Amino acid sequence: MSTRTLISPATLARPRGKAVYWTVFTAAVVLFALAFLFPVYWMVTGALKSPDEVARTPPTLVPKHWHTGGYTDAWELMQLPRHLWNTVVQAAGAWAFQLVFCTAAAYALSKLRPVFGKVILGGILATLMVPAQALVVPKYLTVADLGLLNDPLAIWLPAVANAFNLYLLKRFFDQLPRDVLEAAEIDGAGRLRILWSVVLPMSRPVLGVVSIFALVAVWQDFLWPLMVFSDTGRQPISVALVQLSQNIQLTVLIAAMVIASIPMVALFLVFQRHIIAGITAGSTKG
Repeated sequence: MSTRTLISPATLARPRGKAVYWTVFTAAVVLFALAFLFPVYWMVTGALKSPDEVARTPPTLVPKHWHTGGYTDAWELMQLPRHLWNTVVQAAGAWAFQLVFCTAAAYALSKLRPVFGKVILGGILATLMVPAQALVVPKYLTVADLGLLNDPLAIWLPAVANAFNLYLLKRFFDQLPRDVLEAAEIDGAGRLRILWSVVLPMSRPVLGVVSIFALVAVWQDFLWPLMVFSDTGRQPISVALVQLSQNIQLTVLIAAMVIASIPMVALFLVFQRHIIAGITAGSTKG
């Protein structure tokens, strides 16, 4: 069965058609690469310029004089090690809580099939229709009543209730081969043993995707950490960049933004294969 494309194989076989095809393809790839990578380049090189050169009009594409002091000043003046560590603690805790509870709930809804399971799942998915801003005040009042202000638990516990990640896990569990689970059950494995020894090893791709979503959500969140962390020493990097930027030079602030974005970029580059595999795995049946 032949695949239909915009350009027929006969046209592509001709020298002129092949030249036009590769010219358009190369131009599209270059344009998309520039559109995505140029802002990153502008941010990285902006920290290497002097304050006067950053504010110059028209701007310069390449720094005339390379000033690396912006990165060292950002590291020391804005206390980035402390705030980066706060962010790591908050993101790691939210990731662990979310992975444990969302996986358990998704496994129960998918394989244990409780009474009114579809109703419960529908109620969970209905929360996706509620704007996140509408939940800020109830969450804050709950956290304040529990005495969790300025505590990492104020970030960890609300992160557990993630309907999107729960549904993503549930859909993946639905597509796992049933005969494998039945074979483990015949061998005497209980529900928890099947989850730990069979389901989780087979679910590494989707667990990687959920992990990335959980970590990025906490790493880039600003409003909620700003509300629950009044202590400057406990604030994550996203809040600290804004709170400490009033008396800081623009080049130092740009350098701090570059440093703050490095962990997430490195995380994606390391686990990009698992992320893509997890996204595509949910679109095909196992």
